[in-house]
Amino acid sequence: MMSLNKNLILATGVIILLAFSRIIPHPPNFTPILSMAFFAGAILDRRLFAYFVIISSMLISDLYLGFHSSMLVVYFAISLSVLLGTIIHKRLNIINGLLGISGSVLLFYLITNFAVWYGSGMYTNNLQGLIECYILALPFLQNTISSTMLYSLLAFSVYYLADKYINFRLKRV
Repeated sequence: MMSLNKNLILATGVIILLAFSRIIPHPPNFTPILSMAFFAGAILDRRLFAYFVIISSMLISDLYLGFHSSMLVVYFAISLSVLLGTIIHKRLNIINGLLGISGSVLLFYLITNFAVWYGSGMYTNNLQGLIECYILALPFLQNTISSTMLYSLLAFSVYYLADKYINFRLKRV
């Protein structure tokens, strides 16, 4: 098992890499946001730090990208992804990881699109308007699923490979 400092450094490094990839050009909703949130909760032993590093990363990248009126809703949904990661922290495996990542995507889709329906004025304020909002958001959901799976695979792979490589290098010195 990794030491706490090594774990913290490796995980934070992966999260920072993911956060930087948020500011490069990408298709709508094809971002590492949910991946880095779930990853932080699943890997970091210090739960408050997991929330802190995710919200800080988001704020820093939003300084560059610009602030928007639905930030609080987005940050709340992202915090739920961190929470899902912390729930499976001690039982992290491929199945639990896939379930947690899928849950993160579903919660983000439901919460953020509910906020769009409720607050944007683009849809009628009834069940039909809500259903229309969710249906019209399906192309964005497809990108969110694809990017979250891809970035999660990347994050966990880089983290575990770095851990293995660093352990190997330390033993040889």
